[in-house]
Amino acid sequence: MERELSLEIVRVTEAAALASAPWMGRGDKNEADGAATSAMRLMFDTVSIQGTVVIGEGEMDEAPMLYIGEKVGGGDGPEVDVAVDPLEGTEIVAKGLNNALSVIAVAPKGQLLHAPDMYMEKLAVGPALRGLLSITDSPEVTIAKAAKALDKNISDLTVVLLDRERHTQLIQTLRNIGVRIKLLSDGDVVGAIAPSFPETGIDLYMGSGGAPEGVLAAAALKCLGGELQGRLMPADETEFARCVEMGLSDPRKVLVMDDMVGTSDVIFAATGITPGEFLSGVRYLPDQRVETHSIVMRAKTQTVRHVHATHYLPNKSYLFRNAGALV
Repeated sequence: MERELSLEIVRVTEAAALASAPWMGRGDKNEADGAATSAMRLMFDTVSIQGTVVIGEGEMDEAPMLYIGEKVGGGDGPEVDVAVDPLEGTEIVAKGLNNALSVIAVAPKGQLLHAPDMYMEKLAVGPALRGLLSITDSPEVTIAKAAKALDKNISDLTVVLLDRERHTQLIQTLRNIGVRIKLLSDGDVVGAIAPSFPETGIDLYMGSGGAPEGVLAAAALKCLGGELQGRLMPADETEFARCVEMGLSDPRKVLVMDDMVGTSDVIFAATGITPGEFLSGVRYLPDQRVETHSIVMRAKTQTVRHVHATHYLPNKSYLFRNAGALV
């Protein structure tokens, strides 16, 4: 993949963020998600790729655009797999909370896991713990290994996980161990990436979340030098069969980075919609201008770029559902 593609991809996440930002706090997650999806789909037409959506808004009969299998891009350039979440954190935007993102990962064709829409058990860490922990260990063993590797007291470690009823036992176990815990209302991708940013103060991500979000997070962590291990959690025979249909002969095996994002290059881009752990949200300025903060990364070089952009709203035709050039 050409390095110029990195900045083209970040323009796509910027478009989705700008389109969904006006819905912050307005209580309508579907409208926010729809606005982000429409803008992202339109902007993809300006990108020089022959892309196929492998993780998107659902199957063709569930989503009108950015559905799994849909072709995106300008029709020229490299053949790539595309994983998208136009609005990671629909409830976050609806309630005006932190850590909503627009997210894209792009990799050479055949590299990204076609993750089914089900839960995945995850363990995510930053570079300092890469290769040192195992998702098959108990929480007690995992925390002990992490504390030793980081030369920290257990009471100084911080674990982040989603605040869900399914995590009740895990939360209690972690409290009994004595670690610090940060609970997220939403934001599965943010939680998994956070241990790779020292400024967040987070050491590990544990628990379960969406499998598609796991692949997106793994793409980011490959660029950052971190690690995500996953294990699918099919709830019944139908979900188990779905995994097999998608090429996973053993749906319950431990998935490592190469399983999820391949061994080749990957580009990850995200734009903040609401303020978060490592990205600012969309900020409205005088004179019809808006500021965005994005991050774009590439695994091949492990370059991490922060992109601060100021946009002039009247020139953003996709925000008004009008035809015309996208800029």
